[in-house]
Amino acid sequence: MLAPMRGATADALTEIEREIDAPGGGLDRLRLVRIPFVPEVRLHLAEDAIVWWARMEAQAGHALPAPYWASVWAGGQALARHLLDHPDLAAGRRVLDLAAGSGLVAIAAALAGAERVVANDIDPYAVAAVTVNARANDVTVATTGGDLLDSDLEGVDLLLAGDVLYDATMAARVLPFLRRAAAGGAEVLVGDPGRGHLPPGVLATVASYPVPTTEPSVDSTVRRVQVLRPR
Repeated sequence: MLAPMRGATADALTEIEREIDAPGGGLDRLRLVRIPFVPEVRLHLAEDAIVWWARMEAQAGHALPAPYWASVWAGGQALARHLLDHPDLAAGRRVLDLAAGSGLVAIAAALAGAERVVANDIDPYAVAAVTVNARANDVTVATTGGDLLDSDLEGVDLLLAGDVLYDATMAARVLPFLRRAAAGGAEVLVGDPGRGHLPPGVLATVASYPVPTTEPSVDSTVRRVQVLRPR
């Protein structure tokens, strides 16, 4: 059995479950929807994550982390699609989904037959969101909070990371972690929509997908997303 949630994560889970059960609609509500590029998976997402965030902060009376988990991102969609189209990548393996957000990639790994899936995120709301989303898809995903980037992986066969290279500072921390994981024997796959923070020659392309864009504040309706691995 999984350890019970405590502290901030338990509080976040209570809030998200309350939001899911709240009557009515509108831009500031969560809805259970199928993912355009990965219709096998349903997630609780915000109709408008910015509007939802503003209401929740006003309700709480203090700042809350940006709800990246309440939108589905192109890198995660491509990586989830790749796993479901190639289930042998995850089947029977111990999987870690880094910076899991909504849990889309972790859920796809579980659907592909992984032996064990752990989703990690530093945001307690994201950890809670993974829990409710795994439940909605009838799969088991363990969760862990905290920053793993300065640690060394143990007991992981497949490391998955969707949309983690979103700025230069994060890329500078994530890439050494990915290289250490690969050197330690884990297979590493990254979903990246080309945000411009990946140094040339570090990762090799495994596959490329035209992914429908559902994330906020993006002009194009489709993004070309690569699935990558360390060279």
